[in-house]
Amino acid sequence: MVRSRRVTLQDVADKVGLSVNTVSRALAGKSQVSEQTRNAIRAEASRLGYVPNSQARSLVSGRTMVIGLVITNPSNPFYAALISAVEQRCRRSGYSVLLLVTEESEGNEEEAVQQLLTYGVDGLIGIPVQDKGDSWSRLAAAKVPVVFVSRDIPEFGFDFVGIDAGTGIADAVERVSGGIARAWLFEEDLRISTTEARIAGFRRALESAEIDQQRSLVIKVQTRRTAGASLPWRPDDAYQMAANLITAQNFPDLIVAGNDYFALGILKALRECGLTVPDDVMVVGYGDHPFAAYLEPALTTLRLPAEEVGATAVDYLLERIADPAGPRKTRLLSPELVERGSTRRPRSA
Repeated sequence: MVRSRRVTLQDVADKVGLSVNTVSRALAGKSQVSEQTRNAIRAEASRLGYVPNSQARSLVSGRTMVIGLVITNPSNPFYAALISAVEQRCRRSGYSVLLLVTEESEGNEEEAVQQLLTYGVDGLIGIPVQDKGDSWSRLAAAKVPVVFVSRDIPEFGFDFVGIDAGTGIADAVERVSGGIARAWLFEEDLRISTTEARIAGFRRALESAEIDQQRSLVIKVQTRRTAGASLPWRPDDAYQMAANLITAQNFPDLIVAGNDYFALGILKALRECGLTVPDDVMVVGYGDHPFAAYLEPALTTLRLPAEEVGATAVDYLLERIADPAGPRKTRLLSPELVERGSTRRPRSA
């Protein structure tokens, strides 16, 4: 069976008896065409099965109307919400989104950047792996507008939208730390800016709240970070380390987890050791993942404004596309502490 050729603007114009320019303006929603004429043209275009040729349009406009989105792992609940927010904001602005996943692999990141350069995206929103950053230097050299989210590499000068993780952790510790003597932080053993910010915030809080820093610990949890993993973290990663460290005689007053999955494993280790949350040990998570409110006790955790991060990143990118020479913009959004049963309020409350 011979397939018919693609319907063109000329075909639509011939059917309605108008010029190609008029048909083009009508389908693009331009104001120079009356509403009655526009409706008639759109009805005929629909009847004929006309689909706009994006490649031809990009040759005229110089834009593909596609934005690249590079993330590390879509199963991370924060990134899943981010993807949705970016897609919705782009759609309202007439852009499509091309999503690529790196799984924390520098090689995958290089391939993703090459694909986006080949495709000719108008701009890119990215979460860098943060090893060497060679991939991003190619985008900088090619003058492709880029906005980093969540993690930053300031030397490239790209716009940045992230979470003020350090201040969030510091505020959370200080808010629940009344009367405690020592605290532990379970953090992912990965050298990225968000991890380092949480550690720095935790240490600031220890000093501010006069918690014994010699008896407090920052515990690095080695996690999956392999291409075959379906989740960015597993409760078992933190559970094994907590089970090895916690005994009936050796436990802190407060444990902070760098993500709610770690907190889930830590709660199990505490139960198995016969310790009660929050009476013996308070636990604070990070992320407010969907299961946090349904644990027993329900988990106190930091809720992250993923939707606002995604929407702001798109706004920054569209502004950068329109004005490539403008000054660098950065914004840190504050997480919200959601207090639940795994902590007790400070005595001053």
